[in-house]
Amino acid sequence: MDLTILAQTVASGLLIGLVFSLLAVGLTLIFGVMDIVNFAHGEFLMLAMYVTYWLWVLWGMDPLFSLPISALVMFILGALTYLLVIRYVLDAPMLAQIFSTFGLMIFLRFLAQVLWTEDYRRIRGSLLEGRIEIAGVFLGRPEVAAALGGIITTAILYWFLKGTRLGWALEATAEDRTVAALMGINTEWMFTLAWGIGSACAGIAGTLLATFYPIFPEAGAVFVLVTYVAVALGGFGNITGAFVGGILIGLLQVVGGFLWEPRFKDVLVYGVYLLVVLVRPQGLLGRR
Repeated sequence: MDLTILAQTVASGLLIGLVFSLLAVGLTLIFGVMDIVNFAHGEFLMLAMYVTYWLWVLWGMDPLFSLPISALVMFILGALTYLLVIRYVLDAPMLAQIFSTFGLMIFLRFLAQVLWTEDYRRIRGSLLEGRIEIAGVFLGRPEVAAALGGIITTAILYWFLKGTRLGWALEATAEDRTVAALMGINTEWMFTLAWGIGSACAGIAGTLLATFYPIFPEAGAVFVLVTYVAVALGGFGNITGAFVGGILIGLLQVVGGFLWEPRFKDVLVYGVYLLVVLVRPQGLLGRR
């Protein structure tokens, strides 16, 4: 086997894995704070891709510059989702919580189809176009930028949670909502903030993906199923676990598809996930 080709494959898996990590971190933050799985997380990613696309088409704004706008738009959408939908089912049975975010997923997906049809769109000519070479391995600049964006965003989020009073309040709310409220923490604000930050992570990932991936209403579904696996693999509610899980899934998909058959790459991913669930149900880095 040509080592250069293998190195190319591993590098590609690592790059896409870091995008999965960013998505998984946002998803696991919401779950960790409120024990609710946001099934519309992929649709937030898709909407961010459209925001990036229309800013490019209408105003010629390069994705590098529209990234903060997309993150802010998705933060607001996430906060509104909590305030208008989620807080009313927060204490409802689990099925009501599941159907609320699942229904939001269906609504947003079909709304995108109505507004923009099912046509595929692409952003061409951005500042990130081209590729770089490292020791004979060729990497696309958009993919490298997306991977770096995943690393930087996750690092900032980790610092925010571990090194700021607001982050400590979020973690306290995730640990015990009642005790946090008794200590003077506004748990409603913490829930709103968690949804906003989690959705902003999807927004950043969507903008970075839009530089090299086609934009269409089902784009979120392509990534979010694998993201759920990454979250479960790392341990629900665990930021570090979600980050590691995303990287592992990316490597499994790309390297597994290369060494085996590409059509069976997802079989390998879900097979490993089932094995982990059977051996360690709380995930690789989850607490017992």
